[in-house]
Amino acid sequence: MGRLRQVLLVAATALGLAAPGVAQAQASQQLVAVTDQAGSGAIRVYDAAATDWNAAGAQKWSWKPSSANGFGDLTGYWGAPTEAKLRTDRSGHKVVVTADSKGLAAVVSYPSGKRVWGGKPGGNTHSAELLPDGNVAVASSTGKFVRVYTASQGPAASKYVQYDLDQAHGVYWDSGRKVLWALGHDELVALKVGGTPAAPKLSRTSSWALPTKDGHDLVPNPANADLLWVSTGSAVYEFSKAQNKEVATHAVKGVKSINSMADGTVLTTQPKPGMTPDWCTDTVNIWQPIGSFEHKGSRTVKSVKMYKARVW
Repeated sequence: MGRLRQVLLVAATALGLAAPGVAQAQASQQLVAVTDQAGSGAIRVYDAAATDWNAAGAQKWSWKPSSANGFGDLTGYWGAPTEAKLRTDRSGHKVVVTADSKGLAAVVSYPSGKRVWGGKPGGNTHSAELLPDGNVAVASSTGKFVRVYTASQGPAASKYVQYDLDQAHGVYWDSGRKVLWALGHDELVALKVGGTPAAPKLSRTSSWALPTKDGHDLVPNPANADLLWVSTGSAVYEFSKAQNKEVATHAVKGVKSINSMADGTVLTTQPKPGMTPDWCTDTVNIWQPIGSFEHKGSRTVKSVKMYKARVW
C-alpha cells in the first residue's frame, strides 16, 4: 500500500444535547459522527478541525428520536445507537441513516432531524444503508438477517425482503457495482437488489470467506474505489472487489468501526477494558497505514460511550 499522508481526525465529546433531538449543523465543515451509548443514547457530530474534543464548540449536531421529530411511536427502540451514515437521497437531499441495537432503523433529514422513515427490525440491528430507490437495508446480528425495507413507500412502511446471514453486522451499497455488500460472522456477500421499490428482491451474486471469524465493520476505502475495509474480531482487511480477496491484512484487534479519509488516514474505535458496556470506548485511535498500520495517536473524551465513529 502506498505511503499515505497523516491528517488530524477528530471524533466525539460527551457534551449534552443542545436541544431535544437536534442541534444546528454547519454543512461546510468536515465532520465526524459518533454513536454514543451513554445515557439514553445519541448521535453526536463534531467538527473534525477542533483540537479539543471536550470544548463546548466542538459538537455541531446531535440527534435522537422523539415525538417532536416524528418518532414518538419508536422511541422505545432506541438507547444504544450502532450506526450513523450521512447520505444523499434520490431527491438530492442530505439524510442520516441510523440504527440502534434496541431495534430501531431510521432515515432522518439533515440537519432538521425530521423523520423520513422509521422501522423496528429488531434482532440487534447493527447497521443500515440507504438504497438508490429510497429503500433501506439493515443488518441484524442476533436476528441473523439482512433486510431491505420498502422505506420508499412511506415514513412507516414495514414491508421487507430478507436474506439470512449469520451474525449480520454490516451493509454497504456499492453504487459502482450496483450491489449491496453484507458482512456476517464468517463471510462477505454481494447481494443484487431486484424487483421494484414496492416489492424488492434479494439474490446472492458472490461471496468471500473471511480469513478470521467475527465480521464486524464494513465500509468503502475512499483512497481506492476497488477496496473495502473489513474488520473482524482479530484483524482488519483490505478487500479487493475485483480480485474477490484480501490484498492487505492489518493485525489490529477488536475494531468495532473503521473509516478513512480520502488521503488514507484511518479512524477506529475499539473497546476500552473495564468500560460498561464492554463493546464501547471513550477513545478514538488514529492510524497511518504504510504496509501495516502505524499508530499515530488517540483522542480521549469524557463520559462518552462510543461504539462507532463515522467520517461524514
